[in-house]
Amino acid sequence: MRLWIPSLVVLSAIATTTAFADSPGGAGGQAPPAHSGAEIYRHVCQACHMADGKGGTGSATVPALYANLHLASLPWTLITVLNGRGGMPWFNGQLTPGEIASVVNYVRTNFGNQYRDKATPEQVKQMAGPIRVDDH
Repeated sequence: MRLWIPSLVVLSAIATTTAFADSPGGAGGQAPPAHSGAEIYRHVCQACHMADGKGGTGSATVPALYANLHLASLPWTLITVLNGRGGMPWFNGQLTPGEIASVVNYVRTNFGNQYRDKATPEQVKQMAGPIRVDDH
């Protein structure tokens, strides 16, 4: 009986600790899976550019991504997403290079766009450069 109570206390502590863990496994576990360009668009871009990519008007005009000729230039598109443009915020440091490449590739091949050259995370890293707080 004396051994049973301390064992129960230890097991309860372990169960409680793992129940409140942020993720399975210990430190050094795998990163969460990357999100698709469509998922990133829905969660990050759609609020302004709309579900159909046609932009919107209201307190501000949001440019349409639908059949947008500016998107033909992969460097222009990457720089816009990395650094922002007009009222659009920057995403350098907010999204990973892989997420930026993924959402740029999604937008450039959907919404009436047929641009087939693909952005890579390496290109994004190269174009992004270091993030400095005073830049934004």
